[in-house]
Amino acid sequence: MFVLLVTGGSRGIGAEICRVAATRGWAVAVNYANSQDEADNVVSAIREAGGTAIAVQADVSAADDVASMFERIDEELGPVTALINNAGIMGSTGPVDELDVALTSRILEVNVLGPFLCASAAIRRMAMRHGGSGGAIVNISSAAAKHGGPGSYVDYAATKGAVDVFTVGLAREQAAQGIRVNCVRPGATMTEMNYDWMKDHPEWLDWVMAQVPLKRPGEVREIADAAMWLISDESSYVTGAILDVSGGWVSP
Repeated sequence: MFVLLVTGGSRGIGAEICRVAATRGWAVAVNYANSQDEADNVVSAIREAGGTAIAVQADVSAADDVASMFERIDEELGPVTALINNAGIMGSTGPVDELDVALTSRILEVNVLGPFLCASAAIRRMAMRHGGSGGAIVNISSAAAKHGGPGSYVDYAATKGAVDVFTVGLAREQAAQGIRVNCVRPGATMTEMNYDWMKDHPEWLDWVMAQVPLKRPGEVREIADAAMWLISDESSYVTGAILDVSGGWVSP
């Protein structure tokens, strides 16, 4: 059985990836940190449609939590064969000279350390040197890694820049072990997190749309389809790639 773990899978892009993956025959582990009800709703919808899914609580920035999460998936679904590092939080909401040190420390833990910890655990199950048969990892970055989030969320943008570099390095490191590592870089996408952001920053979407050639925000299904392509055999010769799904906002 193909087993997919989606971190931050209870809402937004992560939840849509879980739903789409289940329709394509994947057994899905829906990770959540605090949103148990939302994760349970995603799992229920998948099961009602005939799919296989479990909800697994873990703080991805806590090594013990990550270890326990993978062990539970091993027991209930089997070893993870694909990982999508989607969990992430927003950072400060102002210029760097007004930095909230505690919040920025937390965003670094979740958005940067989290993917490292989850990838490490996944590699120990996928890598040929550990008895695995290979696999795929997709990291969810952000257009902010290229535009920098000036004046509002530079710390968040910096974490996503780290995710991009992590993708390239990990892809080259693990290719010989049969593991492909790629990245999806969404632009402005209509997720719960962005809706919450827009409540406090109503000018944000207008600012973005002025720079997006397609003149509309992205939908979660569009990001999910890109991520699913990168874990599928259709992308078997793709590793170390960063795929912009941003309506042309930050595309080269």
